[in-house]
Amino acid sequence: MPSTHAPSEALQSDACYLAMKTHDARFDGSFFTAVTSTGIYCRPVCRVKLPRRENCRFFVHAAQAEAEGFRPCLRCRPELAPRAASWSTEDASRILALQAARLIDEPDAWVHGDDSGPGAAQVAARLGVSDRHLRRIFEAQFGVSPLQYLQTRRLLAAKQLIADTRLPMTQVALASGFASVRRFNAAFVEHYGLNPSALRRAGGAKDGDGKAIEVRLGFRPPYDVNAMLGFFARRALRGIERATTADGKEPAKGSTPTFVRLARTLRVQQGGQAHAGWLQLRFDIEREQMLLSVSDSLAAVLPIVISRARAMLDLDAEPMAINAALHAAFPHGDGLRVPGTVDGFELAVRAVLGQQITVAAARTLGSRLVQAFGEPIATPIDGLDRLFPTPAAIAAASGDALGQLGIVRQRQAALQAIAREVADGKLALHAGADVPATIAALQELPGVGAWTAQYIAMRALRWPDAFPAGDIALQKALGVTTARAAGEASQAWRPWRSYAVLRAWHAPSPSSPSTAAAQVAADSSSITTAGLTA
Repeated sequence: MPSTHAPSEALQSDACYLAMKTHDARFDGSFFTAVTSTGIYCRPVCRVKLPRRENCRFFVHAAQAEAEGFRPCLRCRPELAPRAASWSTEDASRILALQAARLIDEPDAWVHGDDSGPGAAQVAARLGVSDRHLRRIFEAQFGVSPLQYLQTRRLLAAKQLIADTRLPMTQVALASGFASVRRFNAAFVEHYGLNPSALRRAGGAKDGDGKAIEVRLGFRPPYDVNAMLGFFARRALRGIERATTADGKEPAKGSTPTFVRLARTLRVQQGGQAHAGWLQLRFDIEREQMLLSVSDSLAAVLPIVISRARAMLDLDAEPMAINAALHAAFPHGDGLRVPGTVDGFELAVRAVLGQQITVAAARTLGSRLVQAFGEPIATPIDGLDRLFPTPAAIAAASGDALGQLGIVRQRQAALQAIAREVADGKLALHAGADVPATIAALQELPGVGAWTAQYIAMRALRWPDAFPAGDIALQKALGVTTARAAGEASQAWRPWRSYAVLRAWHAPSPSSPSTAAAQVAADSSSITTAGLTA
């Protein structure tokens, strides 16, 4: 099995070649194959003619291949591959390098500045180290500098925009993180040997006509699609979300549906400008891909939308590493992923609304909130006509207005405290945020305890080691009665405790092997913790 330790020499080349030969999607994004005879690098799932073994070089990161002068394949498109894992329990230097890579990978945390270095410098500042120290650690772990890694991420994001949209090159440059079109063009020519316009002509992108943008995003199998889409379907808020079955309809109450499509509205704030629209997704299991359709109104922020869609459906999870740690304790959950969100503030609001009530009750409160404070939006999808309320709208809402929706005073205080912190830029709720600092900041707010903070970390911050030990349904599934006992039982599952939580919630009940404990708790009319309602 290919190693995920960064230097290319650490990869087991024969195993990589075998994975490439069999187009094994389990390794997609875990390494890239550069072919010396063509100067091209590909994903393991690429369907081109198999190159000769002696012509292949293997790299963990696309940035390594590009640093060696290889260009991305136009057929398999490396920018669509799942990202490599960025969590580790190893030495401090590796953890620091992985945290830096995660910040660079997260578009919501990008800084659009001078390409000569401020992007990497800000990452170092965020991590509390010097630019020089970060560069030394990063190069030791990944074989490239932070700037080279960042440059590759920007170029691949730009390449996707060029191939899938008709955005003007100025917008492509800015949306992908370049400070100017001049720097964008120069980097493209230097790395890929052709100008962006030539790549667009080669890709044959259609003229913009206001229709949806469609892209394919890879994931690593196994993936329990129905469990993931069913999770969102049970929590779908009226006006902003809709999950449907193969016939395009919402399932009848009490049925056991097979979901195939999920659609929702969203708003993306970038550079002081709000972009609003919708996305729709469905899975192509045979190809290990998700088909993402995005409204043309979101084209300028497509890299951010793609990143959020990947996070929402946990497409970058590495099942082999996770299952190695969890399969023995949870043998029935190898395909489960941790549901994320496209909006961290929205997730935090829903977590607070769902405290100590049922899924149905939380859904009702959330839908009322959307109808009362969400902005209207026109979409071509039936049932999608609202945007989730902004932090400013919630912060400005009166207690009477919130109370009329059925939200009690304690929840009102929590919602408005979170809204003010987010609106003022003091609280970041996305995958690039500082996890320990954000958890601590959340718990200082009224009405936000350890459970809520951990739940937000699990779903909005994409922290794979979050563990809401106080969740009653979780304790029941683990056969313990206290948060302390649950925490002690979880230590063997680090750093994948978020996945252990999902597996525990879905574990077959001892009294009814065919019924998942989490499903029973989620659909029960009794009062539960927020764990299965948010």
